[in-house]
Amino acid sequence: MTAPSSNSSAVAPAVRPADAQSPGPVAPRRTASPWARLPTWLRRTIVLAALIGIWQAYTSLSGVNSFVFSGPWDVAKAFVEGWASGEMAVSTLTTLRMLAAGMGIGIVLTLVLTVLAATTTIGNDALTLVSSMLNPLPSVAILPLAMLWFGLTDTALIFVTANAVLWPMTVNVSMGLRTTPTTLVMVGRNLGLSGWRLTRDVMMPAALPHAIAGLKTGWAFGWRTIIAAELVFGTAGTDGGLGFFINNSRYYAQIPDVFAGLVTIALIGIALDLVFNLVERHTVTRWGMKEGTS
Repeated sequence: MTAPSSNSSAVAPAVRPADAQSPGPVAPRRTASPWARLPTWLRRTIVLAALIGIWQAYTSLSGVNSFVFSGPWDVAKAFVEGWASGEMAVSTLTTLRMLAAGMGIGIVLTLVLTVLAATTTIGNDALTLVSSMLNPLPSVAILPLAMLWFGLTDTALIFVTANAVLWPMTVNVSMGLRTTPTTLVMVGRNLGLSGWRLTRDVMMPAALPHAIAGLKTGWAFGWRTIIAAELVFGTAGTDGGLGFFINNSRYYAQIPDVFAGLVTIALIGIALDLVFNLVERHTVTRWGMKEGTS
């Protein structure tokens, strides 16, 4: 019997280079739908036109009484006439002026309170306690007290507006300061920064995304509060704002004017939201501070 040759050991089948380099199954690439490929402004314009169409269809087909519900055409005429006469412009500017004053006071107080909370323990304890008590409180609820303290004046409305915008902004900014990356804080301390300088030069820039989010939330709270305060308590000072305009139009059964005031509120909301998004795009997103950006 012939002895097995030393070269007769089992040889593993050779692996073809093509097999070694063959990739796994490739997931099909998702293609954007025709709707998603449209420009953003066009998509939203189409949505708006569809909503107006539904509004008009409901007005025409439901047989609703025009005394309680106006159609888009009547509202558009009232809107144009109100702005052409200057009545709605005066009301809008009055409300925006008080909102701007309240926002300004709220921003200054937010900076003071959050810096104290970031640099001192007692400031942090005080801000946490006070914000937990006053943030859930509707600002309109303190308007009776404000009118006792300041009278039937613009100051009362500015006071409740500042209170409405203050606490959402402090909560957001203080959260941004507390969540500053530890690495940034350590680098700042290695450079000799501490206390106010560390907060100003390191923590506050890092909290910018939270600050912008706080501004967006704060102005929305303030906008709702000033309109509600004018609706409930009427005019303050010499001129009435948008809330007073809407309530006065309801009193005289001018329903298209009521809807025109509501449309004005909505348009201002859209405009300010676009402004905040533009600021965010040119700061937070551009600087790579927004999650998911490179």
